[in-house]
Amino acid sequence: MINKKVVFLDRDGVINKDTSYVSRIEDFEFIDGVFKACLHFKKLGFEIIIVTNQSGIGRAYFTQDDFNKLNEYMKKEFLKNSIEILDVFYCPHKPEDKCECRKPKTGMINQALNLYDIDLKNSWMIGDKITDIELAINSNIKNSILISNTPMKKEEKSLSNFVVNSLEETINIIKE
Repeated sequence: MINKKVVFLDRDGVINKDTSYVSRIEDFEFIDGVFKACLHFKKLGFEIIIVTNQSGIGRAYFTQDDFNKLNEYMKKEFLKNSIEILDVFYCPHKPEDKCECRKPKTGMINQALNLYDIDLKNSWMIGDKITDIELAINSNIKNSILISNTPMKKEEKSLSNFVVNSLEETINIIKE
């Protein structure tokens, strides 16, 4: 069996505009260039897996059903653009729950590894928060990209392999 190369993507702030606890289709706005970048990844032979903290469920800001409906909508929009999302893993817990799946802990990556034969050495983690990059480090994902438009401390920037302004810019980095 051939190991899958995967681009792990955070959701809010990477795929869609992060307007805080996005839970309704009408509030879900794809960021420009997302489909272009994901098509690029697919053409290079990468699978796409989304890993997202969704503490709004645990905080009762929205329901599991709300999340599922939005998730199905998002995946259908990707399919309309000829992009199949291999899977979506999420953490529904609040930070104070101290679960094993909330980023930067490795629970979501472990779930993916249990279901799929993944080559972490040739995979990528792309996120907009330091916890996404820490997830990559903690999971032995060698390649990471931080999407950030805000100034950050030098030590934060140095955690990721690259820092860019948008997912679309990753096309210039991920080439094989």
